[in-house]
Amino acid sequence: MDEKRDRGRTESGGGGGGAWCAWPSREALTRVGVPRGRVVLDYSMIAGLSVWVLSGCYTSGAFDGGYALVPPLGFGLCVAAALGFHHTTLDHRAAASLGLLGVMALCGLGAYAAGAPTAATVMWIVVSVMAMQRLPLAVGPATVAVLVPGFVEADETGIFGAAVTTAAVLLAGYSLRLDAEARGAGFQLLAQERLAREAEAASAALAERARIAREIHDVLAHSLSAQMVHLEVARLQIEAGAERAEILKLVTSARSMAREGLAETRHALSALRGDMAPVEDYLRELAREDRAEVDVTGERRDLTAEASQAVRRVAQEALTNVRKHAPGARTRIRFAYGTHDVSLEIRDSGPPRTPDGTGPGQGLGSSGSGYGLLGMRERAELLGGSLDAGPEGPGFTVRLRVPA
Repeated sequence: MDEKRDRGRTESGGGGGGAWCAWPSREALTRVGVPRGRVVLDYSMIAGLSVWVLSGCYTSGAFDGGYALVPPLGFGLCVAAALGFHHTTLDHRAAASLGLLGVMALCGLGAYAAGAPTAATVMWIVVSVMAMQRLPLAVGPATVAVLVPGFVEADETGIFGAAVTTAAVLLAGYSLRLDAEARGAGFQLLAQERLAREAEAASAALAERARIAREIHDVLAHSLSAQMVHLEVARLQIEAGAERAEILKLVTSARSMAREGLAETRHALSALRGDMAPVEDYLRELAREDRAEVDVTGERRDLTAEASQAVRRVAQEALTNVRKHAPGARTRIRFAYGTHDVSLEIRDSGPPRTPDGTGPGQGLGSSGSGYGLLGMRERAELLGGSLDAGPEGPGFTVRLRVPA
């Protein structure tokens, strides 16, 4: 059905006629979006015209006696043709639509020939309005033009009355057409807006899933992989007959990592529920474990879950890198609320020099090539922010800025 409708649209509008050969939209040809009051008014008008046609047939005296059943039969035929016309215009079938209008016009001609000009005129007016409203503009006026001789013949005032009738039906039909097309355009806009909202909701759901996936990865992947390494080393040492103290140290370390991973999982779940402690409180709690200094500046405000989690994860990863690559270094955390963003800076003093001459700037932490730093930078860029990390002086500095 859709292919047929599209083909009909192409055939009617593809010959260079443009809007003159185009059918009204499907929304304009249906009653979708029509207010209930307008529907009641339309059906009341149809009922009134029906009564007018039938009463005109009987008051004319042309259908007395055995011909009394002719008007209802003819009227039923016109109703069937009108319903068929509704469906053929929905499918953009011009020939079938014109044929059905012809059936109605012929019924009017029969009424006129029998001596009921009023009923005939009303039926021809209805046919003209329907043609103007539902057929391509190049076809509607032509259909009305075919009926003009009938208006001239049936109107007692002659050509002047027929001209007024013709102008009235052209204006009425075209007005109804414009009203239906405006309603159809509005319905299409509403449908497009609904689709846009659905697409936005789907995109938001996908973004939320991606955020949850990142949180699960950041919290669990690192913790579980580190635990597996420690437990695997412990297994190898047990098989090699290592001392109990060494094995216990590895198991204790794995347990500590499991405890930290559990705590971070709880933090992540709180973030997903939107139930989190302020960022500065989290930073102070995190810094307490590493004996780091924390400075918070700017006017405190609530942050989005994404921005808050980015700050928390970057701080956690940066301090983990300090513990790995600069144990014993002094660390300073600076967190600032800006006008449209927040910034975080974590700077360490670098590890103390060892007897073999190595010192600050050695290892993964200072090179900035670790996967943790890459993940932090990716998290910041997803939020439209930035992350810079690298050696400064004897130590290493991580700077984060995210919109908030």
